[in-house]
Amino acid sequence: MLSWGSKRMAASLITITSTFPSYLGRRTSPIVHKLAGTRPSSSPLLARPDSSDTEVTRAHYLVAALRSRGICSSSVESEVVMSGKVVPQKSLENFQTPEEISYLTQQEAAEIDDMLMGPFGFSVDQLMELAGLSVATAVAEAGSTVRQWRATATTSGDFRWRPAAAGDRQVFKPSTHSRVLAICGPGNNGGDGLVAARHLYHFGYKPFICYPKRTTKALYSGLVTQLESLSIPFLTAEELPFDLSNDFDIIVDAMFGFSFHGAPRAPFDVLIQKLVDLQNVDYGPKMPAIVSIDIPSGWHVEDGDVGERGIKPDMLVSLTAPKLCAKKFSGPHHFLGGRFVPPTIIQKYMLKLPQYPGTSMCVRIGKPKAVDVSSLRENYLSPVFLEDQVHDDPMIQFNKWFEDAVAAGLREPNAMALSTADKNGKPSSRMVLLKGFDENGFVWYTNYESRKAVEISENSNACLLFFWNDLNRQVRIEGTVQKVPEDESDKYFHSRPRGSQIGAIVSKQSSVIPGRHLLRQAYEELEAKFSDVDIVPRPKHWGGYCLKPTMFEFWQGQQSRLHDRLRYSIREVGGKQVWHIDRLAP
Repeated sequence: MLSWGSKRMAASLITITSTFPSYLGRRTSPIVHKLAGTRPSSSPLLARPDSSDTEVTRAHYLVAALRSRGICSSSVESEVVMSGKVVPQKSLENFQTPEEISYLTQQEAAEIDDMLMGPFGFSVDQLMELAGLSVATAVAEAGSTVRQWRATATTSGDFRWRPAAAGDRQVFKPSTHSRVLAICGPGNNGGDGLVAARHLYHFGYKPFICYPKRTTKALYSGLVTQLESLSIPFLTAEELPFDLSNDFDIIVDAMFGFSFHGAPRAPFDVLIQKLVDLQNVDYGPKMPAIVSIDIPSGWHVEDGDVGERGIKPDMLVSLTAPKLCAKKFSGPHHFLGGRFVPPTIIQKYMLKLPQYPGTSMCVRIGKPKAVDVSSLRENYLSPVFLEDQVHDDPMIQFNKWFEDAVAAGLREPNAMALSTADKNGKPSSRMVLLKGFDENGFVWYTNYESRKAVEISENSNACLLFFWNDLNRQVRIEGTVQKVPEDESDKYFHSRPRGSQIGAIVSKQSSVIPGRHLLRQAYEELEAKFSDVDIVPRPKHWGGYCLKPTMFEFWQGQQSRLHDRLRYSIREVGGKQVWHIDRLAP
């Protein structure tokens, strides 16, 4: 009889073998074959045959064998990745749909808490710390469970997996949802809210606390002291503004948990109604997001929002396992937190819970709901951008903003959209990388036989656009384009990584090719050809361009779409060409 741990190990090995291409071509572990009841082959199970279909079949065979013995369920994630082709099977994402997750009754939730704090040795403050950290992580990361791993190509053409960047996963970013109000009740749920507020402070948010019914217990007094030491403001229920949308971007509902019975008493009845009223008015982009911890306050732990007159949170962070009322949750973001449930409890209650990705303390249940594209908008908060604050020379002003973008740690601040048009005025755009700028203009490098190069040869007018989203800034630059001197192209070409040099020779940019394999073949042939050569010669079809500017527009996002737009254009004054600044209507 296989133990639960053995089954999980087998499932993990299959997931790794079938998902991570770094394991392709290796022999499958004899232990896996023993568990699956299959025989090791003299050749690698996931070797690279001529047909990728054969490879898929072999992977399917092993997974099927394990499933037939009850070692792993059909919910095991097994995406087979090979040669850049992804063949999806039943994935972990499907396992995380609300229909396939376990839900706890009130009695089961209480029993599990007693077990955690009894034979498993957890203390209340430990569980509260883990729960609060899970809530703060869900707010700050809002991580996608399956897609937290991204495939990136290696130089050999295979794929390796890396964790997605935090920015890929965020729903409520500190830059857009910084002001957090945590409304905390007198029990453990309120303690979770206090802990979450402390972590959110360290994550870059600006929390405020409403804690009407303080207790004298040392655990809670300590949490209050910790928050006060961070100068986090405490507000009474009476001090809360009538319209919460003006002062807060996120409201953490930490009033009552699964052990609450009866009707809420003052002042929590009023606070709950305040959140309900908030959702009954269309505040547009000002609408604060409501995040409920474990149970939306006022809901029945099993029956949910009885009467349909309660809080309807945007995010629910279930703890340990979702409670039955979570089936009635219809908001866009449902997360599970509390990465501390021992296997014994999972077995005893036959819990079906999603796997936590990486080192995250939270995991998404289901998919976020489809977004209404028309509702996507930002209300920019920026310092005003006035004429007396800018430099007379737009190149100096650009340099200042560019240095701000670099200092802010933005990814590829030198990325710019290059727009060109052919002789008939038909436009095209693409992203390129700025590689230098001075009083002569802005320089980038590319293939002289590409579409943009052909269009530049027909029409030398072009436009550049820099977009620095986190700074609420754009810079648009118009001008004429010409090639840079060949010695400059030579110098830059030989400063590039050797692989990029060979790639520039291989790629006939914008031309139609029958397949990626030809690029790889040509690359390998040139790599061998230049293996004994110190300097790879720059191909004549590759080099630099320089756009000499005739117009700059600096854009700074502002509230209510009253953006600042300052345009620099060339005018002739006293026989000289000078830059003139105009303010444009947003």
